[in-house]
Amino acid sequence: MAVVLVTGCSSGIGLETALAFARHGDRVVATMRNLARARPLQERTAADGLEVDVVALDVTDDDSVTAAVEAIEARHGPVDVLVNNAGVAFTGPVETIDLDRARTLVETNLWGPVRTMRAVLPAMRKRGSGVIVNVTSTAARVPGSAYNGFYGASKQALAALTEAMVMELEPFGVRLALVEPGTYATDVFDNGGWGEVDDDDPYAADQAWMTAYYLHHGGVPPGDPADVAARIVEIADDPAAPLHHLVGADAELYVDLVGGTPSLEAWFELSARLAEDSVGPRPKPSAG
Repeated sequence: MAVVLVTGCSSGIGLETALAFARHGDRVVATMRNLARARPLQERTAADGLEVDVVALDVTDDDSVTAAVEAIEARHGPVDVLVNNAGVAFTGPVETIDLDRARTLVETNLWGPVRTMRAVLPAMRKRGSGVIVNVTSTAARVPGSAYNGFYGASKQALAALTEAMVMELEPFGVRLALVEPGTYATDVFDNGGWGEVDDDDPYAADQAWMTAYYLHHGGVPPGDPADVAARIVEIADDPAAPLHHLVGADAELYVDLVGGTPSLEAWFELSARLAEDSVGPRPKPSAG
């Protein structure tokens, strides 16, 4: 029975991952910033007869992460599996996006996992074992996409950091994995105000056009978060699992398209063509 810590469990992939590990027979600690949002998880665990420990943990707060991990280790013992799932997503032009929102996104999606990994790694290294699964995105596997710059940057940075850690942690017996989902039916886009457009912004029409395309998902319906959760459990269980794991039909679609794209300029042309095929012609630019 492994001690499993999952972040961002109030809904979506995090919630389903906590349930999946509990069904697997592991001792699960499901964390979230605001325990007032724990009811959906608690109702599901009660209905399924599962036992999950729910703990407050804000990945953007050093003290919150330290206190939560110390309490978990005192109650359950060292963490065997860490799943960094907590994240936010919203769009905006690099020139005009509110910088506080951009900082919050990077703070949550990049520095949040850094905090939790640094908190659990001392015990993992001491035992000579452990698994860390970082949930990134298909955005970490393709070139940057318009109005999704800070989100893509945060996910690509986490992927690069994880890749660097593979060699650092191999001598200590700690294994890492990157789960890179496509589009799934979760609240992550709602929670961050994803896709909101300021009508007075010079990029407004173009951003609205690109947002409509993102919502089209390449014509592939959003997947079930439980499928991602099942994959995460499989990866944690498999010592031979590779580092990168694309999950979802649209994830495979986009990465396959990039595989045949010879240059960044070609990627831009491909993106524009796919968007126009899905939602119509690109609006004419405005100087603002």
